[in-house]
Amino acid sequence: MYRHLLVPLDGSELGTGLATQAVAFAAALGAKITFFTMREDYGASGEGALARTLSPQAFAELAMGEANAILAKAVAAAGAAGVDCDGVARTGARPYELILDVAAERGCDLIYMASHGRRGVRALIIGSQTQKVLAHATLPVLVATVEANVRGTPAAAAVDIIKDEHRAIAAICAGLREQAARLRAGAETDHELTGALLHYLRAFPERLHHPKEEQYLFARLGQRSTDAGPLITDLEREHAEGGRRLAGLEQAVARLREAGGDAEARTRLGDDIDDFVAGQWRHLNTEEKLLLPLAARHLRDEDWAEIARAFRENAELGKAGAQDEAFRRLFSRLMNLRAGRPVY
Repeated sequence: MYRHLLVPLDGSELGTGLATQAVAFAAALGAKITFFTMREDYGASGEGALARTLSPQAFAELAMGEANAILAKAVAAAGAAGVDCDGVARTGARPYELILDVAAERGCDLIYMASHGRRGVRALIIGSQTQKVLAHATLPVLVATVEANVRGTPAAAAVDIIKDEHRAIAAICAGLREQAARLRAGAETDHELTGALLHYLRAFPERLHHPKEEQYLFARLGQRSTDAGPLITDLEREHAEGGRRLAGLEQAVARLREAGGDAEARTRLGDDIDDFVAGQWRHLNTEEKLLLPLAARHLRDEDWAEIARAFRENAELGKAGAQDEAFRRLFSRLMNLRAGRPVY
């Protein structure tokens, strides 16, 4: 059987579904995954050339694009399932050539990719990059019909959006755990990055993700199933407790950044961050392993449609579109800062 999958991703909603399916497939096989994404050659554009001249620092950040963010979410999904993985990004203009090159370099024995959304009669015409990979590959290619799952039912669409947000939270927590390890080791620590990672958790999960869960997913499930009551109560309590602990960590990082601290203070903060991260990962796991399957059994299509709309557009909770885009850019920037450099 296959032992090493190459999974190309593009950051779309279909890509979220593809990562979910690929992780489940790899877990069943006991296989490793190399996630791949392509970075556009920003420097080759007129805008990029101008940015390079006017602000090399801004150019470097824009040139990194969203590749690290896309890979960080996929790696988080694999990590949650215990699947060995790594991530690779390359800059270029021909995705199918880069896909084949990376598959060969990494010793992959299967390319697992999506057909990217063709439906009806158009489903007979596979997406152009997938078609080119099929035409030129010398190893097996499995084309997953992700669009049937992502767009086929309101439930599938809603769950994929929720899991994508969970993966962003998990990736931020992974960055915090890296900083915690540096604190305990006495190594140079980027307090600005640590503070920014905590700020993201304050700004996104605490103010948007958790309220959406409680007002839409939890509320609907509570109406449909009395059995869900104790679980929902526990999860809402964890939301509140996580917010309080997050505030304490933000204060501790601010004190360390402003006044410094001895080895004991650094170790204590590192331990507190690790404990907080472990709690966040347990919470996400409970929602995905217990709450979502329970919701799948009890919620109706109209419930899921409302939940999907709320998570996609922030519904009554805020400014749809612009706010989502701001969080997407912030997440990409943090993942680029965490990586320190593009992934090659």
